[in-house]
Amino acid sequence: MHYSETWDLDSIFAGGIDSPALTAKIATIKQQLTTTADLLIKWHATADTPNADWFAQLVDSLQTIQAGIDQATVFVVAFQSANASDTKAAPRLNQLYQLDNQLTDLMTRFKKRLVKLDNATFETLIKQPALQAVAFNLTEMRKQGLALLDDDTEALINNLALDGFQGWSDHYDTLVNQIEIPYIDEHGVTHTLSAGQAQNMLAAAMPNAQRAELMRHWEQAWQQQAAPLADTLNHLAGFRLANYRAHGTDDYLQKPLELNRMSQATLDTMYQVVADNQAMLLSYLERKTALLGKTQIDWQDIDAPLSLGTAPSQTYDQAAEFVIKNFRQFSPKMGDLAQYALEHQWVEAANRPNKRPGGYMENLPESHESRIFMTFTGSPNDTATLAHELGHAFHGHVIQDLPLWRQDYAMNVAETASTFAELIVADASVKAADNAKEKLTLLDAKMQNPLAMFLDIRARYLFETRFYEARQQGLVTADELSQLMLTAQQDAYGNALGTYHPMFWASKLHFYISDVPFYNFPYTFGYLFSLGIYAQAKHQPDFEGRYIALLRDTANMSTEELAAKHLGVDLTKPAFWQAGVALIKRDIDEFMALSAPLI
Repeated sequence: MHYSETWDLDSIFAGGIDSPALTAKIATIKQQLTTTADLLIKWHATADTPNADWFAQLVDSLQTIQAGIDQATVFVVAFQSANASDTKAAPRLNQLYQLDNQLTDLMTRFKKRLVKLDNATFETLIKQPALQAVAFNLTEMRKQGLALLDDDTEALINNLALDGFQGWSDHYDTLVNQIEIPYIDEHGVTHTLSAGQAQNMLAAAMPNAQRAELMRHWEQAWQQQAAPLADTLNHLAGFRLANYRAHGTDDYLQKPLELNRMSQATLDTMYQVVADNQAMLLSYLERKTALLGKTQIDWQDIDAPLSLGTAPSQTYDQAAEFVIKNFRQFSPKMGDLAQYALEHQWVEAANRPNKRPGGYMENLPESHESRIFMTFTGSPNDTATLAHELGHAFHGHVIQDLPLWRQDYAMNVAETASTFAELIVADASVKAADNAKEKLTLLDAKMQNPLAMFLDIRARYLFETRFYEARQQGLVTADELSQLMLTAQQDAYGNALGTYHPMFWASKLHFYISDVPFYNFPYTFGYLFSLGIYAQAKHQPDFEGRYIALLRDTANMSTEELAAKHLGVDLTKPAFWQAGVALIKRDIDEFMALSAPLI
């Protein structure tokens, strides 16, 4: 079957970025905000006995507004992602940010009203049938309300964030769009690549010398923008830290942990297991170095695909069919959703200029669909990315009937469904290999995940913790940022590389996302958590139902409670994490055995 490589955005809002339907939607949201604000003003929690029906109407209104803003924002960001040079998307996004800012003000006042309710009244209220589905979320909001400042101060912070916090995040996108990297092809012709194209090229098959030259130009391109990028990162972090201090804490990890609904004990245990198992990843890298024909591996070689004999490659249609088929081996419902998404053009995968780098999935809460952004070049990593993002889409699909607040799962568990889907396809790819050399190539592609989660993501985490420590004392220069990054990479990789990527702090979007602090450790959590689920799935005939039940609870309890309820494990103990490591070791052992005759 043939699947389109471009997505359908017209079914969301017809007419592109100037869509009349989008304009009308924005006008509707503005009216809903006004109506709901009036409704909230009339509620005096200390004087009135809450009426459950009236309160449920308020809860529904707040969720309806959020759904509308999310629907419109996903559309505009999608348009911008696929049309990186477009200038009309930014003003549209700013309109939506302003609406979201108004909703944030409403939610601030709503949470503070929840605090004013006495415990007995609040407990009675959340037990009402219309509110039971969001009882956990309301309880969480009430707790958050305890840390809030007065209404006017919170409103001022939110308003300043538009041109301050969010403005600096948007400024990063502007800087990235100006990045140009020269690339000399095998015929000696020089091409000018965007950041996204160069990133894709670095992960593609090419001679070592050619890859090293491209990496040199990549590093130089980011170095040329080092000063404005350092300003951007400093001001983002500065705003965030000032906001934390205003709310009574100097602990820069408190908010990230709260957002991920996980404890410091869980984070510490997970990273202790990661550190304890660094050596096995480094032994794999040492073997890969030899297979690449080098004596020491460099940064750009870590993601370089092995080309041993015939390098496996797939067309987009072949990759799509492979993902659908293997999803169905574990869950018919996963397979059905993947096929529906591909047939209905939820995926933007075309390999062309003027696209932003990276990939993502976003849910559309009003139309109960998703949109996936990526660039497909035919490599095994691209098939894995397609599976990864379709795993996200499946998560969104199985919770679409729940209230919006019950769909607001944290990032760490968000990465569980995606990584689980990726594991399914990676294992299937290795098993389908025709010979030892092809299997080695596919095992290497599969190893990109544990390499990233145990080494690269750990380097990001080490960098970011050290950066925030330094930023609390004042501005951090570009040179200091590069030194912090270099040291973090050396620590994470055990000084095993010949060269590193000191400008990674500039080239990685994740450091510049305003609404997700510490966009790093949740990936490692999601990967190891999904490994545990995957190990259970292969031995449980009723897996599909239990898996869906877990996904439906991801915004209904803490991470530790989720693991205890659905997996029967304690995340603050190393045993669960080490069980996932055992699956990684199995792949490394197979890789070592298959590659030994080639050394």
